[in-house]
Amino acid sequence: KFPERQPIGTSAQSDKDYKEPPPAPLFEPGELSSWSFWRAGIAEFIATFLFLYITVLTVMGVKRAPNMCASVGIQGIAWAFGGMIFALVYCTAGISGGHINPAVTFGLFLARKLSLTRAVFYMITQCLGAVCGAGVVKGFQPTPYQTLGGGANTVAPGYSKGSGLGAEIIGTFVLVYTVFSATDAKRSARDSHVPLLAPLPIGFAVFLVHLATIPITGTGINPARSLGAAIIYNKDHSWDDHWIFWVGPFIGAALAALY
Repeated sequence: KFPERQPIGTSAQSDKDYKEPPPAPLFEPGELSSWSFWRAGIAEFIATFLFLYITVLTVMGVKRAPNMCASVGIQGIAWAFGGMIFALVYCTAGISGGHINPAVTFGLFLARKLSLTRAVFYMITQCLGAVCGAGVVKGFQPTPYQTLGGGANTVAPGYSKGSGLGAEIIGTFVLVYTVFSATDAKRSARDSHVPLLAPLPIGFAVFLVHLATIPITGTGINPARSLGAAIIYNKDHSWDDHWIFWVGPFIGAALAALY
């Protein structure tokens, strides 16, 4: 009776001319015998592997420089994370959905966009890919890796654990909210005349969240990324706050799915 009023993309305000996919079943045994299921897991593994390799090397390059002006600085780190997500989501969206992040997978699972079987499989392959990506970086330069922090996430001095948790919750909310918005079936129908490349806003969300939260937690918002660096770096202080980089992103993803 009272349709939405939008300044752009008004072609579908009155009639439902889009198709919302049905909710995914909780368990779908047939998936396990499908090549597309295993192919999607391989895509998530390789994407997370490449993501950790490029981003951890970028972080180490900044820490190795004598000062921020002699390197790409925080902005460069944020661009590395956001740019890699943009590229990798673009590459894998048609194969696995381009999650590359257990928090994104968790949020989409809560929204019934994928089965529990696939969600658990994705999270395992993402974590394995992250460990391998950080491991290759350490294999290339073992001593600098340990002395420069290995890209491991910790709460920065001067910030409380609560501040770090809050930063991770809100940062992941921004990311997962953007994922839902960029992949919304209604948007595709209503804004068909407004070109929208879904990986672009997702990559920008990652970039902007990193600009805001690198000084607080080094920016996790991706439990696989935090786990991979923590396992390979393996110092006590990197494990002290590690729970924050799982609890925060999962809470943020759940809030985004609810919203």
